[in-house]
Amino acid sequence: MRFVALDIGEVRVGVAVCDQLEIAAFPVCTVRRVGNLKRDVAALAAVIAEQEADAVVCGLPLSLDGEIGPQAQRVQGFMKAMERATGLKTVYWDESLTSVDAHDVLIAQGVSRARRRELVDQMAAVLILDGYLEHRRMTAAPRDAIV
Repeated sequence: MRFVALDIGEVRVGVAVCDQLEIAAFPVCTVRRVGNLKRDVAALAAVIAEQEADAVVCGLPLSLDGEIGPQAQRVQGFMKAMERATGLKTVYWDESLTSVDAHDVLIAQGVSRARRRELVDQMAAVLILDGYLEHRRMTAAPRDAIV
């Protein structure tokens, strides 16, 4: 299956995709939100369609105690609109500390501070998708199942 991962922020959305064999995740782009739900959803739906995704993995910003707080509720509301627009199922994946980890990865790669700002959302989406793909491998999920 081909999954697209989203790291949804208030200003930007990082997008990543995996290969058909679900071996690795790759950054795709960062979509700047304009603050209009319809336009934001349409822009992301176009990227998802271009990637020929079978499902969407969305980072869910759980609180430190694992609860769904206000930000996670906003993400879920946004994804309901995305599901209506794309017809694709959404799988939520805990995104705790992915932005911090993404910064660390980019620093380790020697990426400049200015460039890191541009890439951090994409890298966070890659980490979200990597985590989900690893979960699928560890649980031996059937190839056509969305778990």
